[in-house]
Amino acid sequence: MMEFKNTLYQKKDGIATITINRPQALNAMNVETIHELLSRLEDAEKDKEVKVVVITGAGEKAFCAGLDLKTMKDISVIESVETSRLGQKLTLAVEELGKPVIAAINGYGLGGGLELAMACDIRIASEKARVGQPEVNVGLLPGWGGTQRLPRLVGKGIAKEMIFTGKMIDAKTAERIGLINIVVPPEKFKSAVNELAKEIMSKSPIAIKLVKELIDSSIETDPRIGLIHEAEAFGVLASTEDFREGVSAFLEKRKPQYKGK
Repeated sequence: MMEFKNTLYQKKDGIATITINRPQALNAMNVETIHELLSRLEDAEKDKEVKVVVITGAGEKAFCAGLDLKTMKDISVIESVETSRLGQKLTLAVEELGKPVIAAINGYGLGGGLELAMACDIRIASEKARVGQPEVNVGLLPGWGGTQRLPRLVGKGIAKEMIFTGKMIDAKTAERIGLINIVVPPEKFKSAVNELAKEIMSKSPIAIKLVKELIDSSIETDPRIGLIHEAEAFGVLASTEDFREGVSAFLEKRKPQYKGK
């Protein structure tokens, strides 16, 4: 059984909160932390009680400052490639999780930290958050999916500007360019994250899962093929207990009680 030293896991009312717990290093990730996060995500995937996953960072200063650069000192080419692939494995695991994942960005979200956040379905940030891809400042590039996900979120021009300059941007700027969905004052941050998670949890988990798959595959799918998949998913949902409950609740003017069946 894995010993968890760098992450925390809390489950409450259907929400699983995974916290990167290295505040002394601005929650920067080493290899051990990545493996812990992969294990936490697997636990959340398997747990039927978990409806929404929140990823955040411990303390007040940082969500995650990316890869701990101490681990890159004297590293070989092969080891560097393996580190990049491991980080990509983490971001793909987040993206492919069959449940909605919220990035709760409480402070710095830099490098691999921003790449982790971009793999999440929705990003909510405190006004004091700062995000960026500063890898070029040390002669590297974003190696955990940043060159692929950032342009898809903000467009090629802004992605190139962010990566070429390595500059940090504030939360409001990130919201304006579509990198962050919601920005809230620090004192309202935790409650806003909770409210968002609960709002998503009130919907049919089967519908949310299928929507996530359709949207995530849409960029690589021909629109006409995507529409066929959409119609098939629509048909599947129309046969579920959740759909029948949703219609009944609508007609009876009450809140639906979805069971994911």
